[in-house]
Amino acid sequence: MPIKMNLWKKRKSVIFTWLISYSAVFIIPILMSLILYRESSNTLRGEIHRANDTMLQQVRETIDTQIEMMQRLSMELTWNTRIQSLIYTRMSSSDEQYTAYLIAKEFLMYQTSYANVDQFYVTWEAENTVLLPGSTRDYQAGFETMHDTGMISYADWLKLVKMNRSTTFTVLPRKDSAYSKQSLALITRLPAGSGSRPTGSVVVMADVERFNKAIAKVQSFSGGNVYVLDEAHKVLLSNTSTGLPPSILDQLGSTESGVIYNKTSDEQSEIYYLNSDVSKLTYISVIPSKVYWQKAVYVRNVMYVSVAISLIGAAILTLFFMRRNYSPIQRLVQVLARAEGTRGRGSQQEGNELSFIHRAVSDTLSEKEAIRVQLQQQHNMLRSNMLARLLKGRLDGPIPLRESLNSHQIELLSDDFAVILFFMEAPEEVSISISSISVHEKSRLAQFILTNVVEELAGMHGHRGYVAEIDDMLACIVNFSSGDADERMQQLVSISEEAQQFLLERYRMKLTLSISRAHSTIAGIEQAYQEALDAMEYKLVFGKQQIIAYEQLHKEPMTGYYYPLQIEQRLMNFIKIGDLARAREVLDEVIDRNYGKSMTSVTLVRCLMFNLISTMMKTIHELGEVEESFLAKHPNWMETMASSDTVKEMVEQLNLLLEDVCVYTAAKLDVNISKSRAESLRELIHKVNVYVETHYQDMDLNVGLLGEQFQMKASYLSKLYKEQTGEGLLDYINRVRIEQAKALLGFTDQPIVDIGKLVGFNEAATFIRVFKKFEGITPGKFRDLRE
Repeated sequence: MPIKMNLWKKRKSVIFTWLISYSAVFIIPILMSLILYRESSNTLRGEIHRANDTMLQQVRETIDTQIEMMQRLSMELTWNTRIQSLIYTRMSSSDEQYTAYLIAKEFLMYQTSYANVDQFYVTWEAENTVLLPGSTRDYQAGFETMHDTGMISYADWLKLVKMNRSTTFTVLPRKDSAYSKQSLALITRLPAGSGSRPTGSVVVMADVERFNKAIAKVQSFSGGNVYVLDEAHKVLLSNTSTGLPPSILDQLGSTESGVIYNKTSDEQSEIYYLNSDVSKLTYISVIPSKVYWQKAVYVRNVMYVSVAISLIGAAILTLFFMRRNYSPIQRLVQVLARAEGTRGRGSQQEGNELSFIHRAVSDTLSEKEAIRVQLQQQHNMLRSNMLARLLKGRLDGPIPLRESLNSHQIELLSDDFAVILFFMEAPEEVSISISSISVHEKSRLAQFILTNVVEELAGMHGHRGYVAEIDDMLACIVNFSSGDADERMQQLVSISEEAQQFLLERYRMKLTLSISRAHSTIAGIEQAYQEALDAMEYKLVFGKQQIIAYEQLHKEPMTGYYYPLQIEQRLMNFIKIGDLARAREVLDEVIDRNYGKSMTSVTLVRCLMFNLISTMMKTIHELGEVEESFLAKHPNWMETMASSDTVKEMVEQLNLLLEDVCVYTAAKLDVNISKSRAESLRELIHKVNVYVETHYQDMDLNVGLLGEQFQMKASYLSKLYKEQTGEGLLDYINRVRIEQAKALLGFTDQPIVDIGKLVGFNEAATFIRVFKKFEGITPGKFRDLRE
């Protein structure tokens, strides 16, 4: 379908947006080309700088090598022993002439050793003589032989060789040179001797041609000029007759190398300079900037051509693809407009075509998602109901069980099952970082998180887990894949521990878990669920946030019920006299004997808790007026203890109650008994206790003997003792003996009869009867339990 390309009328259409977008894209190649041009120019500049610098370094190395050889020869000549003797030692005329002759001969060996040095000589000012290799001449003859080319006068030459500077580089003409009429000369002044005796100079020369070869390489590479300057920035060597502007010489820094941008010969140039490593010479390379800008101009022209081609091609492709791509969008808009009109929403279009398509598709997807969520919720509810039916053993239904499992994507790996039960403690403390969520939604989300975590952990151990909500708890049916019974139980415990730890650390979800045994067939799921329920009841014994395995509960036999009347009476007596420490000792002993070291059934534990509450009630009742005061301060204490979920919580409540009652009774007892009598009675009771603990082995020890010992009637002493301690005196004597007997039973192999006599019992039957009264078991059974 042809498209009318009136852009102003279609300014709200997507085709106008495309045109603007494509036009904006045109800017990218232009910007990239500019960036490429700039980077290419910088790269060319950098490469030329590095190349020129490298070439200049090569020149420096070549010339420095030659100069270093010249300096070495000059040093050897300066410190030659014969020259030292000739210059600084007074000799006879004949000796001087002979020494000069030997020096000239020795110079021939130096000339052979230093082949790169073209000529050298030493001036002897005392005799106006020049010492040459193989001969000696006076000053005039020496000058005419070597330097008289018309480029330097005899006077100027004398001035050079007689300068006071220690070392000087200069260019001297050479008459005897076969290659060049110019030589670079190193003139070294011999140090002054004692007195006013004149010394001389060492002159070492190398043909300029040797240096011009290295300089020519730079010129051939970069087209620039090279200069070698002395210490005073005077040009010694150069490949051009053009001098350096004073402005450039003033900019030479003290650094070893650098680059200077300046004008030379009316054109912009770049000057590279390097200082010599072996002398005070400076090497300079002057390169016109147009050398590398020629290459940059070429790159710029290539960039212009590429940008022009890109713009033309982009314009053609833009028009082509705009026409081609808009046709399907136009047809799609027409189809969606008809569909919107069918649903009664009209075809009024706001924005461009893409906005209309997005709105139409979003509405359709929203409707589809709402339907999917509704179906998923119904599916999860149906799946949870089916799992709850399996847990409660209701296997019958309108649909066969296998078909029902398949419809809910429940795949069984085997016929072996177990159940893990989860009870969430304090669900209001669960931390889920989602704002504006109701309490009910938070609870459902916590159950969803727990379900996913547990099912995933079961899968990680190679099994299948299916979680359902049942009776305010979550139950996970674990379908085993393989393994023996012990291995499966370990894996169930591992799954439980990992889930409990992860959910606590991540979401502060406090869980109490119970684990059933493994059962075969689907019908065994009900029995596994009942076992998990039975194990969960032991939360009362083990406390909250524990993992309770049903199999572990029945590995050890259940113990009996221990709370004899005499123990209850002792507890009441200690409460009445306000002795909190000893009352707590009795309470702790009862708790420890019943389930501290062995397993006790939940029914017996509940009975014990209610009996302890009953003991507290009876004690409060016997205290008389304390009941009103206590109940006024603690109106709901009975409901608080009865609502405790675990033995630990109930014991904590009992201890709090015990403390309040003992504090009151102790205060009351202190008011009723005078302080002096109380002190004397306490001292008497202490002495009686010490005497009993010291003489418990005496078979004649009884209440009567204690009365005689403390000069009191036995009945009165017994009454005072019970009032102060809450325990009968004879009971205390027997209790001390039983405690000693328990130690002997646990750590010795002596017969029970002998142990009874050792602790003060004359007859074994009496010992057994009293032991069973205090401990609830016979001495023999006590020894068996300790073993």
